[in-house]
Amino acid sequence: MHELDVVGVRVEMPSNQPIVLLREVDGDRFLPIWVGAGEARAIAEAQQGVVPPRPLTHDLLRDVLLATGQELTEVRITELQDGVFFAVLAFASGVEVSARPSDSIALALRMNVRIVCVEEVLAEVGVAVTDSQEAQVEKFREFLDQVTPEDFETRGFGSRG
Repeated sequence: MHELDVVGVRVEMPSNQPIVLLREVDGDRFLPIWVGAGEARAIAEAQQGVVPPRPLTHDLLRDVLLATGQELTEVRITELQDGVFFAVLAFASGVEVSARPSDSIALALRMNVRIVCVEEVLAEVGVAVTDSQEAQVEKFREFLDQVTPEDFETRGFGSRG
């Protein structure tokens, strides 16, 4: 398993499809996952520390887990089938629950747990970034500094993650 950090979310042009970009902690690969607008917003809000006045879905799930004493230990991106990513929520009790990576990432950010990915998925769709491409990554990070969760309002996007 390879640990990943969330670089951020943005809308990919020209498709107007939200994407979450993850980066391998001890490597040079990036993992792009296309997500729905709601999940993109939930991820962006968690990264920016936005606390809604009332719990939204991912906040509610976090609150339920905390209230029932269920310890989420990590989120695992486990599979890619026909362009669709799969993930697992792994609990300290040994229980694993299948989930979409987009929801899993939003929850992981709220619960401060690590995100990991199997080598097979990174080998298939991970993108290695060379030093010459680092400028593009920096440009993406600058964009992330300017984007707000409202930029990901629902516009009828489908979800692949």
